Amino acid sequence: MIRVEVLTGSALEAALEDVARLRIAVFRDWPYLYDGDLDYEKRYMQSYRDSEGAVVVGSFDGDRLVGAATGTPMEDHADDFAAAFAGTDERLENVFYCAESVLLPGYRGRGIGHRFFDLREDHARNLGRTKTAFCAVMRPGNHPMRPENYRPLDDFWSKRGYAKLPGVVARFRWKDVGDSVQTEKPLQFWMRGLER
Repeated sequence: MIRVEVLTGSALEAALEDVARLRIAVFRDWPYLYDGDLDYEKRYMQSYRDSEGAVVVGSFDGDRLVGAATGTPMEDHADDFAAAFAGTDERLENVFYCAESVLLPGYRGRGIGHRFFDLREDHARNLGRTKTAFCAVMRPGNHPMRPENYRPLDDFWSKRGYAKLPGVVARFRWKDVGDSVQTEKPLQFWMRGLER
């Protein structure tokens, strides 16, 4: 029996190392191709410890964390995203940032991804946020590591009411699998309004 639950406070803190391991495992695959390490991940997870509005939605198979979705108020990531939102009318304090959604392959196709979004959007509403947003890596269609059977998640996101924000692109650096140095990647922002 798979359970999905909202984690905050000490429960969130207790799950972060497992979330870090999931990020390394899941993001190693297309389209992120992230060659991650636990030391970096532990530093990255600090933003969830520091944010009073942070949430982790965990998916558990028994006691084992098999998937997780995270989020924080957007202004807690202002340093990372200020450039992407410069020149827009969006006010970061109205937006809740849905960061990663990671789920081990054997658990996909069971509606867990929808629960991840539902529970983060509910959390955002409870914080008084009027919008949720996330960003997704942009890779060229002819990338040599793109799997032949890859299906982008654009339809899934669109059906949930998300739309691309034209020109709102974040830029982050990481080392791809098989590379020896970090390179910059563009990540497209998607956003939706939250009805009350």
